[in-house]
Amino acid sequence: MRSYGDSLHGVSVYSAPWRMTIAPLILLILGVSAVYGDSHSLRYCRTAVSAPGSGLFFFSSVGYVDDREITNYNSSTRQCLPMTEWVKKLDPEYWERNTKINQGAEAVYRRRVQVLMSRFNQTGGLHTIQVIYGCELRDDGTIVGYEQHAYDGRDFMYLDIQSGIWIPTAHEAQITTQRYNGPDVREGEVDKYYLENECIRYLKQHIINGKEDLEKRVRPEVKVWGRQQPDGVTRLQCLAYGFHPRAVDVKWVRNGEDHIPSDEASPILPHPDGTYQTRVSVEVPTREGDTYSCHVEHSSLDQTLTVTWEPDNGFPMAVIAAAICCLLLVAAVIAVVIIYKKRKAGYRSTNTSDTSSDSK
Repeated sequence: MRSYGDSLHGVSVYSAPWRMTIAPLILLILGVSAVYGDSHSLRYCRTAVSAPGSGLFFFSSVGYVDDREITNYNSSTRQCLPMTEWVKKLDPEYWERNTKINQGAEAVYRRRVQVLMSRFNQTGGLHTIQVIYGCELRDDGTIVGYEQHAYDGRDFMYLDIQSGIWIPTAHEAQITTQRYNGPDVREGEVDKYYLENECIRYLKQHIINGKEDLEKRVRPEVKVWGRQQPDGVTRLQCLAYGFHPRAVDVKWVRNGEDHIPSDEASPILPHPDGTYQTRVSVEVPTREGDTYSCHVEHSSLDQTLTVTWEPDNGFPMAVIAAAICCLLLVAAVIAVVIIYKKRKAGYRSTNTSDTSSDSK
């Protein structure tokens, strides 16, 4: 992890093809994970929340390997703490050094809020700075570095990792990027070196320490279901869950060969136990003859896992209608029997009364 001294520079993310808004931050955390089977990523997310007029200020810096939280520093603890057992293998000097770096960053971010408020002509209110930086080591050996930051939920600037130049994404960021890109500072070159060298070095160390956890293989469980819609289509759902690692391919197929583009796919979300889940939905015409199956590809599988959706044969509409008719018929028979018995009982009562009257 690096320090930014007293500059406005925070941590950015992503070269141009990868750039994305980072607020809310959790969406980025979930979306920046490695997309290859044995790829791994190391990233740090820094967040500052401040309302200068009220004295409120909170800062946190969280480190992740893939989707595993490995380090945590915040304004409450003021210490960089390990969040997994295997990351504790790092020497004590690592924790001391990174505690000092984050304490310095906390002070920098407190001042940075004031600077950005003046840039945006703000005099009060609650404001946030979100910053993310990191690197990815892909399964083919290539590396990717990224850095980006945002202010009040909007992109502020990012590092073009290829050129080592900072790019403003807000008008108010131009002063900062001009200074960083100046010949006497060249901040982007320093950041580029860190992301492509030091970050990768630490990532490789984390992979070694956490190999058993990070590279375990857990097969996905798959559930499929469907519901007929009133407009003549059936909405099919495929849920894959409990798998590890994160990378997975889930798709619907018609008649065993035609891929059906999904109209809705959830993010690949982590479970507390370290596994993942995702859900893919499609809408298809409600008609007989076609078959639909969910195909799942994952590094834990020797071959594609295929689960075929079948209409609920136990309760198709015709059976439901027949069952309703039977129930109505039974109810009608019961009603007739009850009415018959009541009438018969009524006739007997009347006859007894008449006989009694005649006896007097």
